[in-house]
Amino acid sequence: MKTDIQRGLVLRNEKCHEHYTTEFLYNLYSSEGKGIFDCRINVLGHLQQGGAPTPFDRNYGTKLGVKAVLWMSEKLQEVYRKGRVFANSADSACVIGLRKKVVAFSPVTELKKVTDFEHRLPQEQWWLNLRLMLKMLANYQISLTEYISGTMEHVTRRTLSIEKGF
Repeated sequence: MKTDIQRGLVLRNEKCHEHYTTEFLYNLYSSEGKGIFDCRINVLGHLQQGGAPTPFDRNYGTKLGVKAVLWMSEKLQEVYRKGRVFANSADSACVIGLRKKVVAFSPVTELKKVTDFEHRLPQEQWWLNLRLMLKMLANYQISLTEYISGTMEHVTRRTLSIEKGF
């Protein structure tokens, strides 16, 4: 850590060892790294639940806000004619967000085609092909020759069971 390495990452499965917990590893690296590096804990399940916005979140939100206002200004100039606004094209109602590492505006009419409104999710999700690896990391009993399709499986039960794999 005293060399030119700027970042490090420790990945840990929740069933890897009963004594080497996430908190133990955090305390170990924190005490050893005083003045050299700092540590943070990020449990993926907790990250997905939201919480207090980080400085990155605030900065990113500001950037998206600026891009949205600039886009609206351009659109208004394009459709403003003779004192009236003609916003009747598909791109007059858009959502801003990331699409393949690029900030892009997606017309709502296009999003309607690829959205599962019942479950409030996209119909296709890029990470579904990683499920086999995720199950291996979570210590599921799986067959490595089994093909797992890229379709979304929705959880309908209210309780989860370790015995059944959920």
